[in-house]
Amino acid sequence: MKSPLPVRDGVNATRMRMPEDGPWATAMEYVLDKFGHVDPEGIVSRFERGEVKALGGETLTPQTPLNEHLFIWYYRELPVEKRLPVELTVLHQDEDLVVVDKPHFLPTTPGGMYVQESALVRLRVLLDAPDLIPIHRLDRMTAGVLLFSANPQTRGKYQLLFEKRRIQKSYRAVAPVRQELEFPLEISSRMIKSRTYLLAQEVTGEPNAHTRIELLDTRTDPDSGLTLGFYNLQPHTGKTHQLRVHLASLGIGILNDSFYPVLHEQAPDDYSKPLQLLAHSISFTDPLTGKAASYSSKRKLSAFPR
Repeated sequence: MKSPLPVRDGVNATRMRMPEDGPWATAMEYVLDKFGHVDPEGIVSRFERGEVKALGGETLTPQTPLNEHLFIWYYRELPVEKRLPVELTVLHQDEDLVVVDKPHFLPTTPGGMYVQESALVRLRVLLDAPDLIPIHRLDRMTAGVLLFSANPQTRGKYQLLFEKRRIQKSYRAVAPVRQELEFPLEISSRMIKSRTYLLAQEVTGEPNAHTRIELLDTRTDPDSGLTLGFYNLQPHTGKTHQLRVHLASLGIGILNDSFYPVLHEQAPDDYSKPLQLLAHSISFTDPLTGKAASYSSKRKLSAFPR
């Protein structure tokens, strides 16, 4: 369903499904009952200002009956967010595709405490491009190459590249070295990720996550004395946290990973210790031109600067 309200300040209007019946006489009464504990005056004000719309673009008023519309849209009143001290870089922009170099700590899309402070909302505002949609995602703690569709008419062609696995992705990571491991190696496992559990898990069953791992270089960390490896990772699948889980399962968890192999207690972001994982490059045949396309990150991993 297309929202009857345009993107505002880079953020989509919120859609809400209305009940067919109940003890509420009007749509506003229902919304107040559901969310009135958060901002009752703001809810009433939005209805009075005509900022609540139905699917066909009809404006809801404080008197609109409960069951007149099945879906309604409205703008959330967002708190002012402190700007994260990281910046993204545009690597490529045309009328169909925007490619950026995402920093660590910036989420791809709005969620939880981050709305304006997401790559999507920042880009929409920066480029004045309300139709931008991410074609894929990177974890908040992962930096690197990220693709956005700028044109709804051609979006499906790019999305199909990911659905059909016609994309070649390469990541870089810094992690400890285990002398008994021989590289390159391939690792496969079955991974699941529940919406109700923070971590991805490896379980028994047919593998659905496959990764190729190469060790490109090593160095000795002068502070800890540990031998650190600079790895090239090529995921053949795109499961949530796949690379982090696979390296941790080999006993070489990625440096500064607060999830794997051990979940640390939640703490404020330490910008001096980003997760040492970078979406380094992405390559594909452009579905619009038929030509080879490749984009690479300009960022470096601080634990292996050379």
